[in-house]
Amino acid sequence: MLNAFIRRTRNVAALTATALLLLTAIGNDHSWREATPGYDYSFPRDHGSHPNYKIEWWYYTGNLRAADGRRFGYQLTFFRSGINLRPASKSRWAVRDLFIAHFAVSDLDHDQFYFFEKLNRAGVSWAGVDADGSRIWNDGWEASVTSDAHVLHAEGKDVKLDLRLVQRKAPVIHGSDGVSQKGSQEGNASHYYSLTRLDSAGTIKLKGKRFDVKGTSWMDHEFGTSFLEEDDVGWDWLYVQLEDNRELMLFVIRRKDGNVSPHSSGTLIDPSGRTRGLSATEFTLRPVEKWASLSSGATYPVHWEIVVPGERLKLTVEAAMNDQELRTTESTGLAYWEGSTHAKGIWGDEKIKGVGYLEMTGYTGRSMASVFR
Repeated sequence: MLNAFIRRTRNVAALTATALLLLTAIGNDHSWREATPGYDYSFPRDHGSHPNYKIEWWYYTGNLRAADGRRFGYQLTFFRSGINLRPASKSRWAVRDLFIAHFAVSDLDHDQFYFFEKLNRAGVSWAGVDADGSRIWNDGWEASVTSDAHVLHAEGKDVKLDLRLVQRKAPVIHGSDGVSQKGSQEGNASHYYSLTRLDSAGTIKLKGKRFDVKGTSWMDHEFGTSFLEEDDVGWDWLYVQLEDNRELMLFVIRRKDGNVSPHSSGTLIDPSGRTRGLSATEFTLRPVEKWASLSSGATYPVHWEIVVPGERLKLTVEAAMNDQELRTTESTGLAYWEGSTHAKGIWGDEKIKGVGYLEMTGYTGRSMASVFR
């Protein structure tokens, strides 16, 4: 009886939470802290939560290979969306934040994509972040952060992921003076860092078969309160991990008039971890080929050309599998594309190649500005 009651309560909570998310995401409670210049990062502290900011996420993505050569991509993402900074009720059932999680595995050699999602309030430890940032969880899925690794666990129907990620480079801070600026107003920004090279090992279980896997992962952690401007439609974001131990991250914010926001930017990371920031005028990200989703009606560019003239860098990035669209009907109600990619090109006089991940939002007709403002 008790278990049945809890399940019913959680179902109602999820429906209520979805409604609250849609209602509150459009408005902006200005008592939430804004991301402003001068933020002083400290690790491992900043791996944890920043509850005074309205929006926060922890993104783990990576490319893995089994002993027999079979290739996989994966995504495990934890979102925190602030609903009420100071709830009037002191009850543990009061909704201060919503916690959303997305988990996906791409079985690249068999053209199969598996996606799962969760939505919870903190409740009785249904979801949350430990005070010291050592664990982020949502209903059985979790990322545990220790002094020497990030340990991931998630599972859904016929799919289970267990990985240990070991950091090989120092955190990379994106933007300038502690902020990644997303718009013309000072607070329209985020605090944003990445772990760009994580040696990854563990297991994937798929339909009863276990695969011991190894590869590389990337972790993004971003927090702020206002991310996009009213005329922003969505964004295209990617990273590439090159075989020579260099990395590249780029994001382009698309506007309603078809132009690119001047606040688009990127970061180059050399083998030693030194960085070079890229402004919107220092690179181009051009779509080459597209794929149409029969499920959402969206058409996504799945083949891109990157040019960074100042670095004599030309790179093509292609989806390792076309259908890596996440349709989040049980959490945010949005559809977006996020999946494994492979890259090749020329940097100076050298031929280069690597792997990465690509995310594309705002292609279904609903502006992302209504969600992230």
